[in-house]
Amino acid sequence: MKKHMMETKDEELEQQNCSNLMDEVRGKVQLLRDYGLSETEIVSRIFGGQSQPQKLVIKDYKIFFGDEQKEVRMEPIVRAVYLLFLKHPEGIKFKDLPDYRQELCAIYNKVRPWGLTDRAIRSIEDVTNPVLNSINEKCARIKKAFLSLLDSRMAENYCIRGKRGEAKKISLPRDLVIWE
Repeated sequence: MKKHMMETKDEELEQQNCSNLMDEVRGKVQLLRDYGLSETEIVSRIFGGQSQPQKLVIKDYKIFFGDEQKEVRMEPIVRAVYLLFLKHPEGIKFKDLPDYRQELCAIYNKVRPWGLTDRAIRSIEDVTNPVLNSINEKCARIKKAFLSLLDSRMAENYCIRGKRGEAKKISLPRDLVIWE
């Protein structure tokens, strides 16, 4: 009987210790969130997430990530901008975006096959106007889409990046981009 009581006390103590430890971990995770880290990034850094970029599959002008083919969701104009930059591994200077307006129109028309409305054409004009901030907003939305799936270090491979005044590009090796 005494042995059974000792085991029960030990189990209760172990459960209490686990509970206390879980509370402590929750507190630390909340601190990391307060510092701006996403849950994906926290888990990746703690448990050593992917170290190598995964493939991107472009199918019917939709973007799918990794072996599990998880769709990277973006609104049509954002996806069209992303696909434009993906087609230009050398990068594009924002000041040169007006030169890519027709190509972006063609991509956008395939991303959004129900036609180009006046509003859609205006969006394309805005995003290719280097004086406006529209392209930066689209790049921020692209980054947000990838950060919802990946930690920040891994997402950098998939985002449009570059120094001010230089060509912006997606650094993902193009052998990892599969167009179907």
